[in-house]
Amino acid sequence: MPLNAATQAARLSAAPMMDWTTSACRVFHRILSARALLYTEMVTSAALVRGGADHLLAFDDTEHPVALQLGGSDPGELAEATAMAVARGYDEVNLNVGCPSDRVQSGCFGAVLMERPALVAECLAAMVGAAGSVPVTMKCRIGVDDQDPADALPDLLGRMEDVGVTRVTVHARKAWLQGLSPKENREVPPLDYPLVHAMKARFPGLHISINGGIATLEEAEAQLSVMDGVMIGRAAYHDPGNLLLQADSRIFGTADPCPDRVTAALRMIPYIEAHLAEGGKLGQVTRHMLGLFSGLPGARGWRRTLSEGAARADAGVEVLHQALDQVAARAA
Repeated sequence: MPLNAATQAARLSAAPMMDWTTSACRVFHRILSARALLYTEMVTSAALVRGGADHLLAFDDTEHPVALQLGGSDPGELAEATAMAVARGYDEVNLNVGCPSDRVQSGCFGAVLMERPALVAECLAAMVGAAGSVPVTMKCRIGVDDQDPADALPDLLGRMEDVGVTRVTVHARKAWLQGLSPKENREVPPLDYPLVHAMKARFPGLHISINGGIATLEEAEAQLSVMDGVMIGRAAYHDPGNLLLQADSRIFGTADPCPDRVTAALRMIPYIEAHLAEGGKLGQVTRHMLGLFSGLPGARGWRRTLSEGAARADAGVEVLHQALDQVAARAA
């Protein structure tokens, strides 16, 4: 792929989300959009370098352009993990400086790193040194706890730029490391889009994507009048048909690869059959497809039939056809 494929694709991306953006999810999303940048779940550098968990790097060739998100705070370890990702063929390696969960705090990575911008710069520099021509990027919050985002965010971005990292995604909320759960951290702290917009004016040489609270293509299009890119999280997962089916034409100006939701579901069958042949379970794939018909007639029957049918030990692709019958019956 072209060296700048990930940067071009970053005009619209689907956020890294733990337990959600698995390889099966990304294969499904790629059927809906050929252009959007897809991210893995966060993988810790320790798991790869010290834990021998290189199976976490596996992905399907159809997922390109695809980015690996790393969590960690040891520059040498992150460099090793970056080299592993490059060897596997990832189009981008991203450093997580935004996750607020207790687990990442105890491991000294994620959002807690916003309090240590010099360490972030050291980590990014080490990753750049190991990445060769593959882009290294960062995802961060606007600040944490009692930090003043108007000071903390530009300080972090300036240090990032100084070590040669030119692309960043900013979740336009603070993270509160004490007192709020990860779920609350996605919803309670107020969004500050104007601050992120101001960073684009202040750092014109950076490619800045905005993340947080963006739930429709219309909202993404509005943000793209100011920003270089938009990252969409939960909305892209819970309502993928609405967010991704027309993304290529509306966001990238190219033909959409899939004509409708039913076709998207049917195009997953070869992947599902291969997954089952390798000993996998139907639900490991179809759980990522439950929101495909969100808001449309038959959506409830689709979800119920697919989730209940996939729970059977011997469940196969016939369950997918039965679930599609629910949608067809309501549309008739």
